[in-house]
Amino acid sequence: MESSKDRLARYRQIKISVVGRKSGKTISIPVWFVLEAEKLYLLPVQGSDTQWYRNVLKNPSIRIDARGAEAEFRAMPLNDAETVKPVIEKFREKYGTKDVKKYYSKFDVAVRIELDMGSATY
Repeated sequence: MESSKDRLARYRQIKISVVGRKSGKTISIPVWFVLEAEKLYLLPVQGSDTQWYRNVLKNPSIRIDARGAEAEFRAMPLNDAETVKPVIEKFREKYGTKDVKKYYSKFDVAVRIELDMGSATY
């Protein structure tokens, strides 16, 4: 059986689900991500103005779906330039500077998710 990390490593996109801060409803959206060791990094496309990011600030529970394999994690918002900058670099390496520039409009925040392999149900 392959590990969640192996599975994630093959994909360019995953689906995340967060709880709406006003509606209380679960919202699912496809996002790009970067995987490094036991950490998964997300970069909100409109930075701190991104709706799913604002929802995570209120409720850090985040569900990750890699083509049917799901697990729930705790999102850790990153909002200082020193921590966010390397995440932006990793996104540029994986997806290309041109595409990152094309799709992302604000680079002030990122999200880190610790992939505790013991609790992931992949």
